[in-house]
Amino acid sequence: MKKHLVISTGAGMSAESGISTFRDADGLWEKYPVMQVCSADGFAADPALVHRFYNDRRSQLDEVQPCEGHRAIARLERYFDVDVVTQNVDDLHERAGSTRVHHLHGELRKVRALDDENLLYTLPPGGITSPDTRIDGHPVRPHIVFFQEAVPAFDPATKIVAQADVFVIIGTTLSVYPAAALLRYVRPGTPVYYIDPHPAQVPDGVHIIRAGASEGMAALTRILLGAEQN
Repeated sequence: MKKHLVISTGAGMSAESGISTFRDADGLWEKYPVMQVCSADGFAADPALVHRFYNDRRSQLDEVQPCEGHRAIARLERYFDVDVVTQNVDDLHERAGSTRVHHLHGELRKVRALDDENLLYTLPPGGITSPDTRIDGHPVRPHIVFFQEAVPAFDPATKIVAQADVFVIIGTTLSVYPAAALLRYVRPGTPVYYIDPHPAQVPDGVHIIRAGASEGMAALTRILLGAEQN
């Protein structure tokens, strides 16, 4: 039976593909104040702006490709039972070949009905939306977890993490909650690896690989496959 490998990824994972990080030190995302384009209040105040912002993010996503780190994670499915729990809203893990990807903060290529949050729609390539968009008669919004909203995928993610035989964290400052709290759900004694060029402070016993996503995944693959062969 394959060991269960759970990998938690953040913005640093997709940065190597050219995706702008979610929030920089100046509090801006693509030159907009984060709360203006990624909060429930911001959407209520100016839904047209928020629709345009995510239309632009989807357009940007069409122009980039998965990095070697994404592909390395997908290749590990040959050897492990892999779940990816990501804070990222892009589809780069899926495009790299990962088959079980759990998005904590929503998905950029999807929208959901404003009058029924259980109705999700995948947009076609080049798809754009506005406050006037109707799908099956429903007004829609980006399928993104805004600030000031609950993270419904978090509880299922904690159950996945609690079943991990190996837990890996890649490209995150461990400062965005509740995602940063996933580490608390790892079973005692489970090996934990943290890949980041500027790692945050972590508990004793976490194996730090001080590198970017692609370089770090190459190092981790050697470690994991070496352990499997011993």
